[in-house]
Amino acid sequence: MLQNKLGITNEIELSKEEERITKIKALELFDSNKINEFEVGTFNGLSQIHKYLFEDIYEFAGKVRGENLAKGNFRFASAMYLEDILLKIDKMPQNTFEDIIKKYIEMNIAHPFREGNGRSTRIWLDLILKKELNKVVDWSKVSKEEYLLAMERSPIKDTEIKLLIEKALTDKIGDREVYMKGIDASYQYEGYNTYTMKSIDTK
Repeated sequence: MLQNKLGITNEIELSKEEERITKIKALELFDSNKINEFEVGTFNGLSQIHKYLFEDIYEFAGKVRGENLAKGNFRFASAMYLEDILLKIDKMPQNTFEDIIKKYIEMNIAHPFREGNGRSTRIWLDLILKKELNKVVDWSKVSKEEYLLAMERSPIKDTEIKLLIEKALTDKIGDREVYMKGIDASYQYEGYNTYTMKSIDTK
C-alpha cells in the first residue's frame, strides 16, 4: 500500500481514486495544451508528465525511485544505477521509428518511478513520435494481452512490440478522441477500468 496525500488506507479505494484524478489530469494536459510544453525524449520530460498526472496523490510524483522494483520475474533497473541509466537514455537517438522504440524499451526497463511508469511513458512515447515522425499511437488498436507479452519480451527481442506499435500509428496527432481512447487503453493495460475518459469529461 503506497503512502498517499489523500490519506486513503484501502488499496482498492486508492486505485479507483488514483484512476479518477489522473484521468482528469490527463485530459487537462491535452485541453490546456500543456502537453506540448514538456521536453521531448528526455527523462526530464517524462518527469514533467509524471509530476503533472500524480502530484495530487503522491509525494514522489516526478521523482526518481530510491528502491528496487520487480514485476513477476522481471527486475527493473537497479535503483543504485538509475541516475546513470537515465542519462544514457537521454543521449539515445530518436530520429527513426526503430530508434524511438529502442529508447522506449530502455525507459520501460529503467522504470524510474515507484508507480505510474507505464501510463506516463506511453504519453512520453507519443510526444517523441509526434515530434519526430508526425505520428502518434492509437492505443485503442493495441490489444492488452499482445502489448503486455510484447513488452515482456522486448528487452530480448523488440520485433513484436515494433510491429504492434507500427500497425497502430496514426497521423491524427491533435485528435482529442484518439487521445482519450488512447488514455483509456493505456490504463486498461495496468488494470484500471473503473472510469472512462468520457465519463470524466466535462466538455
